[in-house]
Amino acid sequence: MSEPLSDSALDQIFRTARTYNGYLEKPVSPQQLDAIWELMKMGPTSANMMPARLIWCISAEAKAKLAPFCLPANAEKVLKAPVTVIIGMDLDYHEQLPWLFPHADAKSWFDGNEPLREISAMRNSSLQGAYFIIAARALGIDTGPMSGFSNEAVDAAFFADQPRVRSNFISTLGYGDPTTIFDRSPRPEFDVFNRIA
Repeated sequence: MSEPLSDSALDQIFRTARTYNGYLEKPVSPQQLDAIWELMKMGPTSANMMPARLIWCISAEAKAKLAPFCLPANAEKVLKAPVTVIIGMDLDYHEQLPWLFPHADAKSWFDGNEPLREISAMRNSSLQGAYFIIAARALGIDTGPMSGFSNEAVDAAFFADQPRVRSNFISTLGYGDPTTIFDRSPRPEFDVFNRIA
C-alpha cells in the first residue's frame, strides 16, 4: 500500500510548480533526459500502447530548425531554452503491442480501425506528455508545454522518416527563471467543475 507523498513533494510537482517562459543558463544533461524517460514510461497507457515518440532538441541547429514553425513568442522560448521536446504520437503504435502487451492479442483490436488508432494515440500520447511534465518536476526540472506551432511543418521536418508519427505538443525544459512566469491563473474549487454521482 502506497503512502501519501510529503507536502513538499506535492508542492514541487503540483501546488507551487509553474509553467516557465524562460530559463536560467544552466544545462540539462543527457543523463537527466534519460532519467525523465525512465520515470515517465512507467505511467499507465491503454494496453501499455505507449504511442508517444519524443524528439529532444538540444543542439542549436535542432532548435533553429523548430523555431520557425512556432508563433513568434514561442519561437523565442524554443531558441533560448536548454531543451525543447517534441511529443509526437505513432498512429501505428499497435504494431508494437505484441511485445508491449503480451497478455492478449491487443494488436487485433486496432488492426484496420484508423479512427480508433488516431483517438487512442492522441489520448495516450497526451497522458505520456503529462507524465513527462510530472517526471521532470519530480526531478527538479521545469517545463513550458505549449501548442502554438504548425503541426504539419513540424511533422515534415522532424518525422519525415516516420510518416505515421504526428506531433502532439512541444515543451521547453530547463531550470525555470522565476522572473518569466505570470501570476497564477485561477484554479477553481471542487464544486465548480465537479459533481459526485
